[in-house]
Amino acid sequence: MSVAVKICGLNAPDAVAAAVEGGASYVGFVFYKRSPRYVTPEQAASLCAAVPSGIQRVGLFVDAPEEEIRAVLAAAPIDMLQLHGKEASDWIVDAKLRLKRPIMKAVAISGAADVLRADRYDEVADMLLFDAKPPSTAEALPGGNGLAFDWRLLAGRRWRRPWMLSGGLNPENVAEAVRLTGAPAVDVSSGVETAPGRKDPAKIRAFLEAARAL
Repeated sequence: MSVAVKICGLNAPDAVAAAVEGGASYVGFVFYKRSPRYVTPEQAASLCAAVPSGIQRVGLFVDAPEEEIRAVLAAAPIDMLQLHGKEASDWIVDAKLRLKRPIMKAVAISGAADVLRADRYDEVADMLLFDAKPPSTAEALPGGNGLAFDWRLLAGRRWRRPWMLSGGLNPENVAEAVRLTGAPAVDVSSGVETAPGRKDPAKIRAFLEAARAL
């Protein structure tokens, strides 16, 4: 597959199976309790058991204290940490050393100024993820809102670290998103669901097929 794919927010065995069988490079598990995609460490451990080596198992956290992350890592075989909050760059440096996991840092985008914020993480994270900035409402989640930003903001940009595009992607628009941004990897969650937190194996397969065709 020329474009790597991450299926995020997995919480059921049939969805994990569709991601694995369809050729996903990353599978994501959400450890943010406000999310409808939240899984406990024990649930994640069970789901991870069906993921073969070679596929990165990613744990998503939002401004989580270190002891909470450690509790997840003690229970589930998570390969990479995705930080989707307001984590400072110096905290990321320390966390990489203490937790001994590579870190993907999400950068929320709504305008050109937000893209520039990625520079502070390009020095310290192992991977960047560009997602749509959430609405300014109390019920909005840090990610997985099904919103896209202006993909042209990323056109022609280069970073030291590998990066991934997220936000509002689905099987129908992923080709256009990659064309406009040149993204080497894409991340999808709500775009392969029938309802918040309910993954559709058929949509997962369709998304992976669309990415494979690029």
